[in-house]
Amino acid sequence: MTKADDANLLGYDAVAEAYAERFLRELDGKPFDQALLRAFADLVRGRGKVVDIGCGPGHVGAFLRERGLDVEGVDGSGEMVRVARRCFPAMTFVEADFRALPYADSSLAGLSAAYAIVHFTVPELAPVFAEAQRVLAPGGVALFSFHVGDEPVAVDELLGKRVSMTFRFLPVAGVRAGLEEAGLEVFAALERKGDAAVEHASLRAYLFARKPTA
Repeated sequence: MTKADDANLLGYDAVAEAYAERFLRELDGKPFDQALLRAFADLVRGRGKVVDIGCGPGHVGAFLRERGLDVEGVDGSGEMVRVARRCFPAMTFVEADFRALPYADSSLAGLSAAYAIVHFTVPELAPVFAEAQRVLAPGGVALFSFHVGDEPVAVDELLGKRVSMTFRFLPVAGVRAGLEEAGLEVFAALERKGDAAVEHASLRAYLFARKPTA
């Protein structure tokens, strides 16, 4: 892990409780995100285990679980995992690096990553996408969402806590190319402008990718 990785994780450890208080019910005000998560659930339901990486306090995984999926959450922040376990005690949450997931080859039906890649540059995403390709079963589906752009955003305060974090806005073409270079086929891509009333008013992208069956 890099110094930037460590700084970002320390930031999430520091804000874990406040983050859960602020974002645990955020999907209530995001009908578009709900619709895409329902579509993802429909694509993988009944096919096996699904992993939600960058799970934070566990709310996206819980939403998917309510729609019939066998979901586990993964986060690099130990404090986020602790908070998620408290918020959703019936679910399993694991602390792990997205580049070294604790799952066997071709073992997962799906992988969701709601803004989980926002601390990586496009080149740094190569091992993340390679790991997604490794753990997905043939025909398995991944859903990645992220803020669109090409500039880093340094943050020294988040939810009332002093932090030293860097967020990355990413170009859609670069992310798409990275997924395809890892051996995943992007079969749907959507963009939307964030609603300033409930979230940061950035342009957001959602890419659905599938591991080929042959």
